[in-house]
Amino acid sequence: MPNNPTFLGEVKDVNGSTVGVALHSDTISGFTFINGHGYRIGQIGSFVRIPLGYIDLFGIVSQVGAGAVPEKLKVEEPHGYRWLTAQIIGEVYQKGKFSRGISQYPTIGDAVHVVTEDDLKKIYGFPDSPNFIRIGHLASSESIPALINIDKLVTRHSAVVGTTGAGKSTTVAGLLVSLSDPVKYPSARIIVLDLHGEYASALTDIATVFRISPDPNKQEMPLYIPYWAMSFDELLPLTFGSVDDSNRGAILEAITSLKEAALKKVPRLGVTAETLTVDSPIPFSIHKLWFNLHCFVYSTHTRPRSEQSSETQAFLVDLDGNKIQPGDPLAVIPPKYKPQNQSSKEKIYLSDCPLTIRRQIDSLASKLRDARFDFLFRPGPWTPNEEGIPDEDLDKLLEQWIGGPKPITILDLSGIPSSILNHLVGALLRIIYDAIFWAKNLSEGGRERPLLVVLEEAHTYLTQSNNSLASIAVQRIVKEGRKYGIGAMVVSQRPSEIDATILSQCGTIFAMRLSNPSDRAQVTGTAPDNLEGLFNMLPSLKTGEAIIAGEAVHLPIRTLIDPPLKDRKPDSCDPLVYDENYPGGWNRKKESSNYKDLVYVWRTQNPRSPKITNKADEKNE
Repeated sequence: MPNNPTFLGEVKDVNGSTVGVALHSDTISGFTFINGHGYRIGQIGSFVRIPLGYIDLFGIVSQVGAGAVPEKLKVEEPHGYRWLTAQIIGEVYQKGKFSRGISQYPTIGDAVHVVTEDDLKKIYGFPDSPNFIRIGHLASSESIPALINIDKLVTRHSAVVGTTGAGKSTTVAGLLVSLSDPVKYPSARIIVLDLHGEYASALTDIATVFRISPDPNKQEMPLYIPYWAMSFDELLPLTFGSVDDSNRGAILEAITSLKEAALKKVPRLGVTAETLTVDSPIPFSIHKLWFNLHCFVYSTHTRPRSEQSSETQAFLVDLDGNKIQPGDPLAVIPPKYKPQNQSSKEKIYLSDCPLTIRRQIDSLASKLRDARFDFLFRPGPWTPNEEGIPDEDLDKLLEQWIGGPKPITILDLSGIPSSILNHLVGALLRIIYDAIFWAKNLSEGGRERPLLVVLEEAHTYLTQSNNSLASIAVQRIVKEGRKYGIGAMVVSQRPSEIDATILSQCGTIFAMRLSNPSDRAQVTGTAPDNLEGLFNMLPSLKTGEAIIAGEAVHLPIRTLIDPPLKDRKPDSCDPLVYDENYPGGWNRKKESSNYKDLVYVWRTQNPRSPKITNKADEKNE
């Protein structure tokens, strides 16, 4: 056995799936060549094979060490007593496929071998298989590619975690490029929720980008999220905020009535007046809702409360009896009423309104007037008129998002006000999930054509302490999405802040450099394999290096991720402070500055706004 170049040593200890191995005195630590390929011996993260008759057990090295030997054994053990610990992950029957788990355990004295490239092919398959994508190579051997099973990656969910600067964004960009290969996967479809606008530059030719303020020089599309596609629980926090139960019921009834009226004017397939609910995705006018509630709450009347109706409202009038301002729902202009007056000849009475939502109505009016919310309350062709009729229905919106000509859709959320981001992410994910769920038996559904949703900066809206709409929506996806063909990829620099339920459902973990102990503990605790020793390496990983464990890889692997091409890198690189070959940074010659452009883009809330170039603009500014 020592003459076998792959032989490492013998089993000396077995504790469940943890195996202690004593290295043979002839085993050379470090780097060795076997059949022309280089392998690292005694490296944490390298693989071992234990033949047991018709079965080969495979494991990953999690700990190595050496100890002193008695004087009489120095000739036999010139390098001391050297050992390693391996975690057994799975097994391969002769001429069979790799399977996770162990049907039988090794015994004392069983031989242990280094895993060669031929052995890895039994586990992973071949790199040219369409079921696998290459994302890099093993850190312990450059000749062995790191292959990811796309079936398990997409439908069993995944998480990419690592501190800032560890290479998360470039890793995700590389994965998305591989997953959208037009030859292998012509029907791939991926949605990226991009909170900082990083991915458009990396995926410009294979992705359709939706922004609130699209770049006029690029083929970007405006991002619209129709409010009427949301459920009542999603819409209420974005419009009226916090209300008590009695006011909530009145708002619910008002919305339902507007939907019923709109449905009567333009019937929609799939819903009738009998099956309509407040959550049905039927168009209605939020401006009309605001106007009606404003009139109900603020109006004054020429009749006592028991006799009031819309005809008795006391509008301010001019000398000719014309209403001074009857109001305009779509322009968010409220009507003007005569003030209460019980002493004059014409008595004016307050409205017989039991609702206590004046503050909420005023808040909604300010949002309807705020241009930052136009993507939500004035969503382009999905904006209903006063009667609740839009130009387009949801089929066109879903076709743009999940059925477009390019495999990737980037929803750039960087321009969304932070105050509503959590609610909006939850609503977006719920709309997408419901569409895929109910279409499970159609060709557009997830069973026929799975959908991958990439959740960038997930820690900002999936926190453990916040049972937000976003967290509820993602929990539903990771718990049930596999059955309906919708998968999630959670990307975060602070895994300890993500809801443990969500992270534990991620079948594959891409763990990059993590220095924070609580982050490492969260990843170690949720990883699908017993690899605490391997994950102890996380603080020392290089940029672009990852430990990948879970269902998309048969064996956990320490991988050097292939860097994307220069024009494929996300817009998340660190700015250079000093570089003699770089014309910017602190080493460039100081020049006169004009901060009018800075103030201009700040006020427009759009970093892609054109610069001020003429005096007229400067004067206006």
